[in-house]
Amino acid sequence: MQSTYDEALRRLLTHEGGYSNDAADPGGPTNFGITIGDYRKYVKADATAADVQLMSVDAAKAIYRKRYWDAQRCDDLPAGVDYAVFDYGVNSGIGRSGKVLRRELTLTDDTSAVTDAVIAAARAADARDLIAAICDERLRFLQSLSTWPVFGRGWGRRVSEVRAVALDMAAAIKAPVAAAPPPTSLWGALFTAIQSIIRKS
Repeated sequence: MQSTYDEALRRLLTHEGGYSNDAADPGGPTNFGITIGDYRKYVKADATAADVQLMSVDAAKAIYRKRYWDAQRCDDLPAGVDYAVFDYGVNSGIGRSGKVLRRELTLTDDTSAVTDAVIAAARAADARDLIAAICDERLRFLQSLSTWPVFGRGWGRRVSEVRAVALDMAAAIKAPVAAAPPPTSLWGALFTAIQSIIRKS
């Protein structure tokens, strides 16, 4: 949902951190979670590690909004589900997160497209159950990777935190509060007060 985007992005940037170029990370040079591959794809075709290192946070935010949040139609997904799908897409690619979302909604996963049918099914589902299922699958997938021994502790903590926050986001969407009954008329209130005085006298 639109209302959860700012918080989702803030938390994502906290998880992703700043510049890194870990030899064990297949993403290569990365800044704010944006890999050199994404930077070359979306910003500068011949970008170097130095370009990635000098990337502004605003450039990273623009990529996240268009290529991850908007690409997965997160504004149309239920609160909490949007964050779980968004963070999964950034971490493991929107091709995977989209297919997992479809699969957990019992739709075909021969594509990762978040279509109108996906949006309708997500809105009809129990958001908390859907969030839990997405996060469970995400953790299983990460544990299957050869790099789990190196990055597993951080990944596991991240998935756990995303699950908790996403569930809170879903719980915060409450039914509208029923309108209060109309107040008693002024004359009616005055008449009641006078009767009370008379009874006490």
